[in-house]
Amino acid sequence: MMPVEVLVKTLDHYDPEFELPFYATEGAAGADIRASIPEKKSLIVKPGERVLVPTGLAMEIPFGFEVQVRPRSGLSLKTPLMIVNSPGTIDCDYRGEVNIIIGNFGKEEFTIEHGLRIAQLVIAPVIQAKYSVTNSLGETKRGAGGFGSTGTR
Repeated sequence: MMPVEVLVKTLDHYDPEFELPFYATEGAAGADIRASIPEKKSLIVKPGERVLVPTGLAMEIPFGFEVQVRPRSGLSLKTPLMIVNSPGTIDCDYRGEVNIIIGNFGKEEFTIEHGLRIAQLVIAPVIQAKYSVTNSLGETKRGAGGFGSTGTR
């Protein structure tokens, strides 16, 4: 499969010692991205707080694609941090800095160090829908059954 090229612009506070988003293994779906905090400082995230973590990168995503921001499983398991709007979407027409919205779901402060791999990026094709009004919808076995309607076992 041919890789999709995403052009990346480094911003003033991007640490040139960092690699661009990268795949940690050959079969990885997500490319790891690091926190690139101005002046190589750290961010303290208080319990229940959400912060915007800078990456120092802006992107040009090809038309017809999006980049999804997803949590890194190890970070979610080993720390109280979560990507709040997961998966987040970076639209192909956005040209600003990629920032990651992180929340602290723990009971103690957590320090995000400069260089921490804070999220993974997954590129995906986008199909835009045409939404139309109708007076009826097709029948299915599930019908309007919602949350928990199929049981737990």
